[in-house]
Amino acid sequence: MTSSRPYDRIAFVGGASPEARQALTELVKTYGNRDPEDADVLVALGGDGLMLQTLHRNMRSGKPIYGMHRGTVGFLMNEYSQHDLHARLAAATDTVIHPLLMRATDIHGTTHIHHAINEVSLFRQTHQAARLRILIDERERMAELVADGIMVATPAGSTAYNLSAQGPILPINAALLALTPISPFRPRRWRGALLPDTALVAIEALEHEKRPVAAVADHDEARNVRRVEVSSDRTISMRMLFDPGHSLEERILREQFGY
Repeated sequence: MTSSRPYDRIAFVGGASPEARQALTELVKTYGNRDPEDADVLVALGGDGLMLQTLHRNMRSGKPIYGMHRGTVGFLMNEYSQHDLHARLAAATDTVIHPLLMRATDIHGTTHIHHAINEVSLFRQTHQAARLRILIDERERMAELVADGIMVATPAGSTAYNLSAQGPILPINAALLALTPISPFRPRRWRGALLPDTALVAIEALEHEKRPVAAVADHDEARNVRRVEVSSDRTISMRMLFDPGHSLEERILREQFGY
């Protein structure tokens, strides 16, 4: 006899903290633990770092991921409880997000391809500021930005590093990307731009031998880059589950009124 519960087969993923390891032990004892390939849903126990790792590892699986906070930062997580997990999963709301695709070409001509859920960032590698040229859909929009760096952030990532760099918070369903400078020196008053998520953002490192630049897609890094292309990868859809009243949409909206 098959179960009518929508998420009956659960695969648990635990972080490295003692709280996460203890939660993993308790939940596996209560609900069992399936292999991720055979599961209906993945439950991540930890902080936002673990959630990002779980999303990356299961990016193309199409399986929903439900996080419970047993780590440090828990913006992407639900509150932890070992009780009524099947009922919570059945009642959870579904949020679909799409990653960024980064193509970074280094000074040797090697192309590095990585996905990012939060942001793609370019940083100066030495004490000298980076000199960057910005093109949108291959049309030059800024001939020279002198700064510590620049980033392209998704709506899901707009409340992370992007917000710390004074970038805008984007509603999760907005078809937008945030282009945000990091400590700009010239033009000093430029605060970035909002772009349609169909845009191809190309950033070229000027004087890349004298002023080397690194590109980072979430946690994957390419060093000594001379050109980086960033676009939204709509071929990949990732599903995140949130308790009713605590959806990612609601959390991002609350962040816009925080101070």
